[in-house]
Amino acid sequence: MLDRKTTSERLATFSDGVFAVIITIMVLDLKPPEEPTLHALAPLWPLLLSYAVSYLFIAIIWVNHHHLFRFARIATPELIWWNFAHSS
Repeated sequence: MLDRKTTSERLATFSDGVFAVIITIMVLDLKPPEEPTLHALAPLWPLLLSYAVSYLFIAIIWVNHHHLFRFARIATPELIWWNFAHSS
């Protein structure tokens, strides 16, 4: 049997998919206002602000995640489990 190692690039790509799913799920909670006016957006500012802060938080984690993966050559079982814990 071949002894193939999982590359850190493959693990980072999997994590990109997890982050994309998280951001997509966040968007599902956003509902359009009843009327298509700027005035109708005013009551939604708390929801929009919380979405923006959450998106920024996830973006920071994603950037740091990619920065750290530059230092990994192969994905060891320990790294894979730590990655699952971090991405969840």
